Amino acid sequence: MNGLRLWTRFIRIHIRSSLEYPASFWMAALSQFTASFLHIVGVFLMFSFFGSLRGWSFWETALAAGIVQTAYPLAECLARGFDSFSSLVRSGGFDTVLLRPRSILLQVFCSRFELSRAGRFLEGVCVLGAAVSRLPAVRTPAHLAVLVLMVLGGAAAFAGVFILGAALSFFTVQGLEVVNVFTDGGREITQYPMDIYKRAYLVFFTAVIPYACTFYWPLLTVTGRSADPLCALAPLAGFVFAVPCAWIFLRASRRYRSTGS
Repeated sequence: MNGLRLWTRFIRIHIRSSLEYPASFWMAALSQFTASFLHIVGVFLMFSFFGSLRGWSFWETALAAGIVQTAYPLAECLARGFDSFSSLVRSGGFDTVLLRPRSILLQVFCSRFELSRAGRFLEGVCVLGAAVSRLPAVRTPAHLAVLVLMVLGGAAAFAGVFILGAALSFFTVQGLEVVNVFTDGGREITQYPMDIYKRAYLVFFTAVIPYACTFYWPLLTVTGRSADPLCALAPLAGFVFAVPCAWIFLRASRRYRSTGS
C-alpha cells in the first residue's frame, strides 16, 4: 500500500512538472495525436482502394488499431523509466537507486512518466470509440469488457518487453536497438488482424511474446468470429508475461557493475 501511495505521489509530481510549460506540453501532445491519426488515414485510403483485407472490413481493422494505439501509449506513460533505463546504467545513476530503501522496480516505474503520450492515447480512444459505434456486435457488455481487458493486457505485454529491454542493459550498458523491433515493431504489426501474416509470426507472438493473445485472439471474439471463451480470456496472458519479465530484471540487476561515472 505504501508503494502504491508513493507511486501515485510521483505521478502527480511528474504531471505538475509536465504542465509547468503548457505550450510545450500541448504541442507535443498534438504532434503525438496527429502522427497516430495519419496512420488511420493511411489505412482508410488502403481500404478505399482494396475494399477489405482478407475478409476484415475497415472498421474491424480500425478496432484492432484503436486497441493497440490505446494500449501502447499507456505502457509508454507508465513504464517509460524502463524504456530509457540504459541511460541510468550508463551514467552510474543506478547506484543511487540501489541505496534507497525501496523496491528497484518501484523506483524505475516512478522515474519517468510521459504525459505527452496522452495525445496518442486520446487518438487511440477516439478511433476505438468510432469503431465500436460502427460495429453493433461489439457493443454488448461482455464484448466491451473484453475490449477493456485487451487494452490493459496489451499495455502489460508492452511493459513486459520494456522491462526485458532494461534487463539487457545490465549486460550491454548501452541500450539495444533490437528491443525496438518488439516494441515499436510490435505496435506496427498488431495494428492489423494478425492472420494476415505468415503462421510463424502468429505462433511466435502467441507462445513467446503474447501480443496475439492480447490483441488478435480476443479480437476474434468481439467481432463474432469465435465463441471460444479462451479467446476472450487470452488478454490475461499480458499480465502473466509481465511477471517473469520483472523477475528477470531483478535477477539481472545482480550483475550490475557501476560505471564509476
